[in-house]
Amino acid sequence: MVIRSTFPRSLRPKERDIIESVLPVDRAGYRQLRDMVGKMVVLGQGRRGPGNIVLGFSSDSPDHTSPLPSVVAFGIVETTQDTFSVTVRECTGNQIDIEIVSSKEGEILDHFEEKRRWTYSTWMPGMPSPHSGESVREVRVDDAITLAISPEERRLWIHDRTTGMVHLIPVTNYYNALMTRKQVRDSKIVLDSHLLFTAVGSYSEDDLRNAFIMNNTVKHRVDIHPEPHRPPQRSLTTLALTLFRRKKQR
Repeated sequence: MVIRSTFPRSLRPKERDIIESVLPVDRAGYRQLRDMVGKMVVLGQGRRGPGNIVLGFSSDSPDHTSPLPSVVAFGIVETTQDTFSVTVRECTGNQIDIEIVSSKEGEILDHFEEKRRWTYSTWMPGMPSPHSGESVREVRVDDAITLAISPEERRLWIHDRTTGMVHLIPVTNYYNALMTRKQVRDSKIVLDSHLLFTAVGSYSEDDLRNAFIMNNTVKHRVDIHPEPHRPPQRSLTTLALTLFRRKKQR
């Protein structure tokens, strides 16, 4: 994709449309990002090359030195002539890193015939994948956080009920945490992260949950509030037998 070289500049209408398509206004976290995008300009090209732009305020310069922030929105726009992917990273330092990448390395046209568009930003627990329509494995992390694993797409993401946002999770880092959790040392298994998806049914809810908690500690994405430990509830029959034994021992 050819990025116009005069900076700062305003977002072109089609750029804004594609970006806003992955920032649904009915979700608090995305609405806040969407409002920020509406006030920003394109400061320049990002470090990842063509298709990567940095939004900010006109008095700033693009930050090319800080680590890339986490992905908070991703989607696809399919047209009759091309396919565009859009990736939005979390806002840091009043700047937002965005990639709009063409499958044909072309520029986004001002007019095109659209076939369909989809985004993970609209996903909620209980729904199939917005990409493939296939079911996903869900793991409840806490009252607000749900981890989703799609073997079909070989993707991971988490849904934060508090903000309504969906964060994509890098597979390799998560798989490393899972292997550490399981104490697996066989290099053929440890180095093949695709096994996460082919063998996802062999991992327990606790394994998958705790691997995410471990991974989130290293690369923080969401706040997690584990439930306090509660002793197992005893049935009325068990309680009656316990009281009977105590009474008998007196």
